[in-house]
Amino acid sequence: MATVMVTEANLRLNEEIARVAAGDRTALRRVYDATSAKLFAVCLRFSPDRETAEDALQETYVKLWRRAARFDASRASAITWLCLIARGTAIDGARTAGRADARVTAVREEARSDPDPVTAAAEHEALADCLDTLEDASRRFILAAFFDGYSYDDLARQAAVPLGTMKSRIRRALQALKRCLDDG
Repeated sequence: MATVMVTEANLRLNEEIARVAAGDRTALRRVYDATSAKLFAVCLRFSPDRETAEDALQETYVKLWRRAARFDASRASAITWLCLIARGTAIDGARTAGRADARVTAVREEARSDPDPVTAAAEHEALADCLDTLEDASRRFILAAFFDGYSYDDLARQAAVPLGTMKSRIRRALQALKRCLDDG
């Protein structure tokens, strides 16, 4: 078992996390105020851009709210535990963003190497072009759901939105893709 250096700040943060575990929203705000700058720096380090880092920071606090009861002060300091959550969340967000860009490239590459190049290339190229017309977040959600196997629930949790909102966003993006493909 690791030895954790206990300072007054660590003790206060431990107490606040215990209050968060009990459902105290004010304690969550105090944890946010005390840790958000450091956790945002962690998110920035592992994210491809500021927007993805901001999303990761928000998701970190959502995870804290849900997992606060799991914190064990004998295993790690509160800030270390929070940094690990932020790091993992930022890496997941970066992977999702990277996969979205990689999938568009893969669709284009597949179009160039398909055995029936006349039909398949045109279909793949049209799909890649239409994916490019979507706003970045919508494109990432579509690619994550349909190419990377993420469930709508996974995507909703990652984006910190209700499941119905995520389903609506994906439905609108699919409708936009359909319109684009029909016009093309």
